[in-house]
Amino acid sequence: MSPPTDRMSPQERRVGASLASIFGLRMLGLFLILPVFAVYAPTLPGGADLALVGLALGAYGLTQALFQIPFGIASDLWGRKPVIVFGLLLFIIGSFVAAGAPDMHWMIVGRVLQGAGAISAAVTALAADLTREEHRTKVMAMIGSSIGLVFALSLVGAPLLYGWIGMGGLFSLTGVLALLAIVVLLKVVPAAPRPAGHVRLPLRQVLSDPDLLKLNLGIGTLHVIQMAMFVVLPHALIEHGGLAAAEHWKVYLPAVLASFVIMVPAIIAAEKKDKMRPVFRAAIALVALVQLGLFFFGQGLVGLALCLMFFFVAFNILEATLPSLVSRTAPPLAKGAALGVYNTTQAIGLFIGGAVGGLIAQRFLVAGTMNFPKRRVAAA
Repeated sequence: MSPPTDRMSPQERRVGASLASIFGLRMLGLFLILPVFAVYAPTLPGGADLALVGLALGAYGLTQALFQIPFGIASDLWGRKPVIVFGLLLFIIGSFVAAGAPDMHWMIVGRVLQGAGAISAAVTALAADLTREEHRTKVMAMIGSSIGLVFALSLVGAPLLYGWIGMGGLFSLTGVLALLAIVVLLKVVPAAPRPAGHVRLPLRQVLSDPDLLKLNLGIGTLHVIQMAMFVVLPHALIEHGGLAAAEHWKVYLPAVLASFVIMVPAIIAAEKKDKMRPVFRAAIALVALVQLGLFFFGQGLVGLALCLMFFFVAFNILEATLPSLVSRTAPPLAKGAALGVYNTTQAIGLFIGGAVGGLIAQRFLVAGTMNFPKRRVAAA
């Protein structure tokens, strides 16, 4: 008979569901922008400059990078929930600044303020605090899966909402969703453990630990690839796939849903059979293979769709396993700090991916058309 620890407790299930909903509400606000921002940007002064468009997409990653470590350390010292509330309030302010932005420069300001709400480290540290180690990856998988699910919803809903309420309405909606996330945090998430207090945290140990360095490099690289891909992919779907922007969900949604069908059993099997590291390494290899697939087979709709599906499989596996591995590797009194460093490298990856993807698009895209060697763009 299985021991009781084989099952998640009711509190652990509540922790996973409530924190996943907080992540989901916040990320839905961010993801609603991605499918339509490149279409909206040319209507703003400065929006014809694709380098600025890429900067606006990745700008929140810059301030995320600046604030993740301080927010993670603050959550170790003063508690997770107060830090999460403060970060969500900053995100709300940024959302409404972006909603009223008169030009691309103010749009970047709004995105910078959104990024200043760097709550990822505090949320994942709270998940680690409230769950046992043997179930932590499941909770992280719930959080990671919520991100993928709301991404799929945003791909379907964003074009419709954009037609109804415009980009200003979408940004205002992100602020409202973040307010709802605060309500969930305060009313639904179980009570957090007491903060460690003003102790000397081994930040130098966190920064120099070779195992943590590998995990941090991995998440940074993953998000460079993700953001760079989504600067270019909407144009690729129009040019190579023959799909108007409002129809891109027909590719995104099946790809994301199919990826869950593959990803969830892989993570469950990996946990039960203690094969997490082989699954982890396979996901890294799959990300690399997807880039090669885009290079060689990204000139048609079927090739693009298959590459996207396999990218989402690998992305969701890595999003679920990496923070769990960080929380297990980090010193006990510095989980927030370690996850702060982890999320900093993630945010740097988002910023670099958006900025570099925008520069690549600026170099190869002219007036919204794809005037470049096809394989070079697919690889970008």
